[in-house]
Amino acid sequence: MSATGTLQIPHAPVRRRHEVRLRQLTLSRMVDLTPTMRRLTFSGEAMEGFVSLGFDDHVKMFFPAPGESEPRLPIVGPDGLEMPKDPPRPIARDYTVRSYDLSRGELDIDFVLHDHGPASDWARRVCIGDPGWIAGPRGSFILPSDFDAYLLMADESGFPAIARRLEELPAGAHVTVLLECAGPEGKIGLRTDADARIIWVHRGSAKAGESDGLIERLRDLDLPAGDVSAWIACESAMAKRLRSHLVTERGLNPKWVRASGYWRRGDSGVHDHFDD
Repeated sequence: MSATGTLQIPHAPVRRRHEVRLRQLTLSRMVDLTPTMRRLTFSGEAMEGFVSLGFDDHVKMFFPAPGESEPRLPIVGPDGLEMPKDPPRPIARDYTVRSYDLSRGELDIDFVLHDHGPASDWARRVCIGDPGWIAGPRGSFILPSDFDAYLLMADESGFPAIARRLEELPAGAHVTVLLECAGPEGKIGLRTDADARIIWVHRGSAKAGESDGLIERLRDLDLPAGDVSAWIACESAMAKRLRSHLVTERGLNPKWVRASGYWRRGDSGVHDHFDD
C-alpha cells in the first residue's frame, strides 16, 4: 500500500481517450518494404491535432466499393463514429499507426498486400495525389517500459506495431522478437536501441494462418527471468494459442500477456482480443 492507502499495481498500463475525427488526407509517398508489404504516407492539414501514444494504436480507414471512386463514410456524432443506417455499410479496416510527424503533417500506414480484398486492392492501385480517409485513433493503450524483459510475436499483420515498439523501447531494454513471414523476402528492416534478439520464422509454402511455426519456435525458446511483458499479434486462433501457452505452460502473469487477433482466417474486418 502507498501512504494514501492506494494499492500500487506493478507495470500497470495506461489508457488515454482521444477525440475522434474523420480526416481526408492525400497520398504523398509510397514504398514497397517487401513484395507483400507497402508503406503509404498520407499528408495534409487535416493531420492537425492527431494523437497516437501507443505503439499498437489503430486508425480506421475507409475504402471505395468496387466501381466507385469515393468511399461511403460515417459521420462523427457525440458518441464517436456513427455509421449510416441505410445500406450499404462503409467498407472499413483497422490499420496500425506505424509513425506520424505533425511538423510535416504526415502519417505512415503499412499495408499487407493479401491476395484479394478491398483494402489490399486499393493499396495496389492507389496513386500519389489520391485521397485517403481515416478516423481515430479512438484511444491509446500505453504499455509501460519498466519490465525486466519483453517478448514480441507477430505475423506480417503485426510487423508495423512491433517495428514501432522496438523504436520506442528504451536503450538497453531486453527484448526477444519472433516474427513469421513466408520466407527471407518477407523480412522488414528493424531499428532499435534495445538489446534485441530477432528470430525469423519462415512458413514456406504454407498459407498465412495455417503454419505452426510461431508456436513451435516459442516452445523451444528459453524465456528470460523476471517480470516479462509479452505482446502478440497475428491470426486470431494462433494468437489465442500463443497466449495460452505462455500463461498456462510457461507461467507468465496473464495480466502482462496481451494478445490480439489482427485477422481471422475465413473472415474479414476482424480484430479480436484475448486479454484478461
